[in-house]
Amino acid sequence: MATGLHLEQYLDSLENLPTELQRNFHLMRDLDQRAQDVMRNIDQISDEYLSGVKGLSPEKRSEQMSKIQKMFNRAKEYSDDKVQLAIQTYELVDKHIRRLDSDLAKFEAEIKEKALNNNKKEEDTSSKKKGRKKKEEKGKHKRKGVNQSDEEETTPKPGRKKQKKKMETDSASKSVIPCLSIAHPSDVMDMPVDPNEPTYCLCHQVSYGEMIACDKMDCPIEWFHFACVGLTTKPKGKWYCPKCSTERKKK
Repeated sequence: MATGLHLEQYLDSLENLPTELQRNFHLMRDLDQRAQDVMRNIDQISDEYLSGVKGLSPEKRSEQMSKIQKMFNRAKEYSDDKVQLAIQTYELVDKHIRRLDSDLAKFEAEIKEKALNNNKKEEDTSSKKKGRKKKEEKGKHKRKGVNQSDEEETTPKPGRKKQKKKMETDSASKSVIPCLSIAHPSDVMDMPVDPNEPTYCLCHQVSYGEMIACDKMDCPIEWFHFACVGLTTKPKGKWYCPKCSTERKKK
């Protein structure tokens, strides 16, 4: 594959990246703004509740607390969605970086393979020229042999041994060349991931796909892949991971 084609394909894959990043950053900013607006409302309602709590009936207190709790849940949903979107954006950029690494590795392998093929062609051409030269020399020796005595015929010609050794060396070098091979890189998904990227979930893998956060504040893992905890859609209300759910049942 030519250099220009490698570059053209990679640039084509990047064509929609700026638009996707801009959309994701705009959505994250919007979600962050919503969460902040809800938190400001919570502060205002909480101050009003604390200032007049003594004059409220038990039913009114419960109603106000329930209202504040729902607002907290809404703010948390906005924050969770923002984190999920940030993870997807990271994966999007990381995918293109790994694609670039893979294309560079393939391009380097093709250059090495092309250089190896060129060297082989040059050696083959050189061997053919040497073969023709040897035939011409052999013909000259035969023509000389017609006018020489029997003793001269039986005398070994100088340089025969060297020529034989040279032919053996050329033959050996030819047999070695086809054994060489170039290791082509594997697909982009086999490229190593960022070693600094944090791991999550029960599987201790990096973030990918859809994930959900455990609603227990001190959950040691916090984020989980949908597939690892048997989810296909985000559940309504609070959700606890298997470990935290078991601990809650024991209490």
